[in-house]
Amino acid sequence: MSARFLSMTTVCLTFDFDAVSLWIGTMKQTTATPLSRGEFGALVGLPRVLDLLVEKDVSATFFVPAHSAGAFPDAAKGIRDQGHEIGLHGYCHETPIGLTREQEADLLDRSIEKMRFILGNDYLPKGYRSPAWDLSADSIELLEERGLLYDSSLMGDDYRPYRAHKRYTADETHYHRGEASRVVEIPVAWELDDFPHFVFLNKPMYLGMRTPTEVFELWKEEFDFCHSLGNGVFTLTMHPQVIGRGPRIAMLSRLIDYMRSQPEVQFVTMGEVAVDQSNRLEVK
Repeated sequence: MSARFLSMTTVCLTFDFDAVSLWIGTMKQTTATPLSRGEFGALVGLPRVLDLLVEKDVSATFFVPAHSAGAFPDAAKGIRDQGHEIGLHGYCHETPIGLTREQEADLLDRSIEKMRFILGNDYLPKGYRSPAWDLSADSIELLEERGLLYDSSLMGDDYRPYRAHKRYTADETHYHRGEASRVVEIPVAWELDDFPHFVFLNKPMYLGMRTPTEVFELWKEEFDFCHSLGNGVFTLTMHPQVIGRGPRIAMLSRLIDYMRSQPEVQFVTMGEVAVDQSNRLEVK
């Protein structure tokens, strides 16, 4: 059944399959225990997520660092073979901030090359999500040049996709938003990410230990507001190594059931949203 977007609430379930790359690239931790947290995501959390998506008959979008695809190729192929969308998510969960344009372009190209090596030469990513949820002044233009349809890293709206801007400038006395690109931005929010709610970090110290019931209520209320708009896009960002723990995956199951029980709600991939919005949003 093809997706409909007018007068519908669109739900995008997205999963960042970071595996061990999160700990190596972002956290700079390569000892056994943090790496085992990434292994849990690949070997335990991801199968639970995929089983739930089969049970609910939902297609989702997975953002996969090239490192994760290389470290766990069977897992990456399993996502593909189940029919889910796979977007780009950096090479080894690095930030683009501080890189030259040439360095960022090289990382993007190497990521695509490695993903194609693992998933096949017919792999054509539609979208990108920055591992840092931050972009450089060059990022959007680099995505545009490579023909990507969308980005999902910015927070300029809550439930309305918009055209991402390129070549912004900002300092203490000046701000120029830049030019609208052909890249559709499907915005994200920390409130709708499982990581800050659930993850405990001791380096640096961070206590993110909310209960699944608390997060269910928070996400339900956000969904209800999105649904009240009539044609919003509700995007959840989750990680198999986080949402994949038993009580949390049960909470997600309950939330899917709640959202599906509401009238005029559809579950689609981000790529489907981007194709629709590319035909609707003006570049101005």
